[in-house]
Amino acid sequence: MKYGSLILEKKEYVYLKRILNISGYVGDFNTQKSLQELTEQLKTAHILDENEMPDDVVRFNSKVTVVSDKGWEKNLQVVIPMEKDMKQNKISILTPMGSALFGYAKDDAILWELPAGKQQLKIADVSQEETFSGMDLVV
Repeated sequence: MKYGSLILEKKEYVYLKRILNISGYVGDFNTQKSLQELTEQLKTAHILDENEMPDDVVRFNSKVTVVSDKGWEKNLQVVIPMEKDMKQNKISILTPMGSALFGYAKDDAILWELPAGKQQLKIADVSQEETFSGMDLVV
């Protein structure tokens, strides 16, 4: 891990904790397992102010290139749940892939349980779109 633990921006951390608190209703076992793993990792995460956030960390609205040890590569954007759109490769933080990537940085390798089984993922690239401003959203 490039930074030693997950890196999250303060407002995004608060928002993520809120949605994780109400996501106990997700019926899918793989999703529940991923969200539990993310919740555990949040306990040791570094929480930073916006101006301290490295540009290479996956956060809300980040565009990410992910390479799997299973031979596939995907370009995705990690978004809040209500902005998910698979046709545009926008995945919710509440999906196994979204929760696997969040808070990690470019060149990090992650071993994560996905619906297709445990996979080694490498973050090949991260670019930032507009930063998250959804604190006014009601979850």
